[in-house]
Amino acid sequence: MTYWQIFIAFFIPGIVGYGGGPASIPLVENEVVDRFGWMSVTEFSEMLAMSNALPGPIATKMAGFIGYQEGGVLGAVVGVFATVAPSLILMIALLSLLMKYKDSPRVKRMTTFIRPTIAVLLGVMAFNFFYSSYDESGIWQMLFLVVASFVLMEKLKVHPAFVILGALGYGAIFLA
Repeated sequence: MTYWQIFIAFFIPGIVGYGGGPASIPLVENEVVDRFGWMSVTEFSEMLAMSNALPGPIATKMAGFIGYQEGGVLGAVVGVFATVAPSLILMIALLSLLMKYKDSPRVKRMTTFIRPTIAVLLGVMAFNFFYSSYDESGIWQMLFLVVASFVLMEKLKVHPAFVILGALGYGAIFLA
């Protein structure tokens, strides 16, 4: 039953997460945090930060980590397969259809309507992360990390992976 739940938790976001890994993050969060209760919002945000620091597609890293946490090595394999299965099925079944209608104005219009929805989902997820950060760490810790991250990435052009590692180190030392 656990493997079936892992499969469902990553297959559904893979189907409806139009736009790739970043677009499916809020959907995975809904499945993992709200539906199955495998993680809290804080644990999910920490796992997401670590996944962003590592190279490769975000969705498969999340699926591998959560699948391993819930079902061991087989759970990780099931999670990763469930993440890539919708794309694999669509590529095999609909490749000729997509090539035929790729320049259609209707398809392009559909894409312009879906992008704002993805932006709202990412905004809601960011708000939830800020709220849980404020709730658990306090306003000053959160503001310090936000301002420091902004300055490091935008002004000093430090790679985001180093900023994430620095924030993790700061949290381990000062917030543990």
